[in-house]
Amino acid sequence: MAVEEHISQIRSGLTYQLSDRDPEETQEWLDSFDSLVEAQGTERAQFIIRSLLQRAGAKSVGVPHVTTTDYVNTIPVDQEPEFPGDESVERRFRAFMRWNAAIMVHRGQHPDIGVGGHISTYAGAATLYEVGFNHFFRGKDHAGGGDQVFFQGHASPGMYARAFLEGRLGEEDMDGFRQEKSKEGHALPSYPHPRSMPDFWQFPTVSMGLGPANAIYQAQLNRYIHNRGIKDTSDQHVWAYLGDGEMDEPESRGFLQLAANEKLDNLTFVVNCNLQRLDGPVRGNGKIMQELEAFFRGAGWNVIKVVWGREWDALLEADPDGALVDVMNQTPDGDYQTYKAESGAFVREHFFGQRPETKELVSEYSDDEIWNLKRGGHDYHKVYAAYKAATEFKGKPTVILAKTVKGYGLGTHFEARNATHQMKKLTLEDLKGFRDHLRIPITDEQLEADPYLPPYYHPGVDSAEYKYLMERRAELGGAVPTRRKETSAPISLPGDKSYAFAKRGSGKQQAATTMAFVRLLKDLMRDKDFGHRIVPIVPDESRTFGMDSFFPTAKIYNPAGQNYLSVDRDLVLAYKESPAGQLIHPGINEAGAVAAFTAAGTSYSTHDAPLIPIYVFYSMFGFQRTGDAFWAAADQMTRGFIIGATAGRTTLTGEGLQHADGHSPLLAATNPAVVTYDPAFGYEIGHIMRSGLDRMYGGKHEDPNVMYYLTVYNEPISQPAEPENVDVEGIVKGIYLLKEATTDGPRAQLLASGVALAWAVEAQQILADEWGVSADVWSVTSWNELARDGQIADDKVLTDPSSTRPVPFVTSKLESTTGPVIATTDYMRAVPEQIRPYVPGEFHTLGADGFGFSDTRAAARRFFKIDSHTLVVKTLASLAERGEIPADTAVKAHAKYDLNNPNAGTSGNAGGDS
Repeated sequence: MAVEEHISQIRSGLTYQLSDRDPEETQEWLDSFDSLVEAQGTERAQFIIRSLLQRAGAKSVGVPHVTTTDYVNTIPVDQEPEFPGDESVERRFRAFMRWNAAIMVHRGQHPDIGVGGHISTYAGAATLYEVGFNHFFRGKDHAGGGDQVFFQGHASPGMYARAFLEGRLGEEDMDGFRQEKSKEGHALPSYPHPRSMPDFWQFPTVSMGLGPANAIYQAQLNRYIHNRGIKDTSDQHVWAYLGDGEMDEPESRGFLQLAANEKLDNLTFVVNCNLQRLDGPVRGNGKIMQELEAFFRGAGWNVIKVVWGREWDALLEADPDGALVDVMNQTPDGDYQTYKAESGAFVREHFFGQRPETKELVSEYSDDEIWNLKRGGHDYHKVYAAYKAATEFKGKPTVILAKTVKGYGLGTHFEARNATHQMKKLTLEDLKGFRDHLRIPITDEQLEADPYLPPYYHPGVDSAEYKYLMERRAELGGAVPTRRKETSAPISLPGDKSYAFAKRGSGKQQAATTMAFVRLLKDLMRDKDFGHRIVPIVPDESRTFGMDSFFPTAKIYNPAGQNYLSVDRDLVLAYKESPAGQLIHPGINEAGAVAAFTAAGTSYSTHDAPLIPIYVFYSMFGFQRTGDAFWAAADQMTRGFIIGATAGRTTLTGEGLQHADGHSPLLAATNPAVVTYDPAFGYEIGHIMRSGLDRMYGGKHEDPNVMYYLTVYNEPISQPAEPENVDVEGIVKGIYLLKEATTDGPRAQLLASGVALAWAVEAQQILADEWGVSADVWSVTSWNELARDGQIADDKVLTDPSSTRPVPFVTSKLESTTGPVIATTDYMRAVPEQIRPYVPGEFHTLGADGFGFSDTRAAARRFFKIDSHTLVVKTLASLAERGEIPADTAVKAHAKYDLNNPNAGTSGNAGGDS
């Protein structure tokens, strides 16, 4: 690394590379500025400096954009507000929490248990959390509606420790840490998992990078529902606690511009800058706080640095020439980490000893006094000042960069050590030292009795600490974290009228299932009692999916409105943005769309205002690209519809490999909260969505916390009207008989889903007309749900061997049929293969295995051998093997249809842009 690059990482560099031609004049300017600060304070000085910078720009004087400031606190001492609490009492019960958090993890390392845990993160971040708990975090009973707090995942022991002091958890609960089944009823999950603790945790955050993303979109949703008149969220704030190492995740930084562009001043990031990631320094040779300051400033955020505790104030005041600040600026993080793992004498020599002036500054300090110079993230006054400034700042989101020590107070074996993240238990010596440091009234005898089971500490409900703690929470609106499991009032679901058009079919016109879905969505949005709850989310593909018709009526959400003259303003489907817009348009941003989906889909809990997000995207770019985010959505118990449009490996013509989805149902199957369907017709979509709405929001289903994934296609077909007496149960459960054979002959069963159902119908006709074979056609709306139903039947017997095994739904549908069963889809063979164990008799599958490519639909389907003629040949081959037709029949059919020639394929048409 070049010297210039290294210096730019750790210093502001405003005057670097510029020569001082007149040092005497320079000093006069500096003296004048110092006098201004001394006489009128830092606030006046800020105005003068900004005025000078503005004038410099007007005079074309080159002034660099200030992306980093010196390595000192952003808020000057004279602008710090008075701390409103009783710091001594807060310090005492903070010590209790830090003890209990560490002991909970330590007890979990008993030789008979050994479940692990993380001690050091909360030990270093306790002050950051406790200032929030005691003075800022509003609970759900607050008049303003309460805040949303995204806790750093590895700090969860601290939240449990606070809940223990509050009486929300008992000792038996604390001893259930990371033992969710063996200690069921008294179990605590390792990290914030709402699905595991549905009354406690609100947001899952340990998938690093997703917490920042979801917090930003939660803040956006708060403004969205406010601007649309659904709920007043003007007094609600979103807090996200993050690690400095976590900020290397692309998701952690990737959405910062959204928060700035939408002026989300209802959002505060608190980055715990302990300078360490899991294995070592975040930036050993640089300065992560400076890097993050520059990044956030460049993204348009308000940045507050909390670097040094109050003990440094006098030293900085006594540093008129800036020698101490210069040393602070030039010292890399690797050295700062080492200092906190050594001693006061080491710091005197290696930090202050870098300059004669700085060494003299501490000449009268003892080594202990030097060692007690705290980092800002451990100082209540400095942290409170930062939080207050953040919540009062208008027009921008705020990030607070707070410098801490990982493992703070845990002793020399833990503090600032590279291995501290993996250290799970304390030695007897560590326990005693930790107890003494925190002044916990526990005796040596109690610790020595069983070093694996040191006692928890609670001061009692009559203690001053407990009363203070509870009074603060009561004033702020109740316990945090806490979660509302259900909406307090049922919502009105759409009636038959909204689904009427979906049942009619497309008549003489052709329509893709994408268009059938869009028309149904439009009808649902028109329902006067329900439509306003729908939140369509589309990442810059609305026109592709035929949703541009929503622009002029529902409008696109933009808190700033549309302050430009739209180029297509004269068109019927003009692009229209509005603060009250219903459509959320994240741009080319699938990860952001999932975050928006999660925020909207959990609004029933966070806001007691149920919303139904409907996220529409290229099917290939859903679970494959954002699977981790969907897992977090499932953990947060998100409800809504996920629409994989332009689905299938061969249906999206021309786009090629990276757009050809042949596997999204399999990826969806790995998520237990995703209910997956591959419908073929509009009326199927109608019944599936109606069933989904009833399950998620009807209030009667035992498991409403699911997400429905529907794949829809862009190939236009003749959409049939709903058959009379259609098997609605079969549609919802996964399979129904679409078209029974009408001829006599050897029998077969053809199963297909989605766009492939048309090939099965065509194959049925060919088999009857050309080969005398009688085939029934079954529409499989969900391979995944049929497989899960079968697995549940299997598990029933494992749970109770004496019980009778339930008959899986697909088995019950096919058990009275005859002949081989042949399945085809526009997906890889593994999709239909999911149901093999539950299909009675002979079962064969076709599939589009391998990579996709650009070609016509017919050619691609013939190449993969999944089309109608392949289905015919496979059926004939199966019947021939059974001896029901002549042995050479399939060979003749193969030659007749030229099955190896992609140009001979006929299944599919060339239409359909959406």
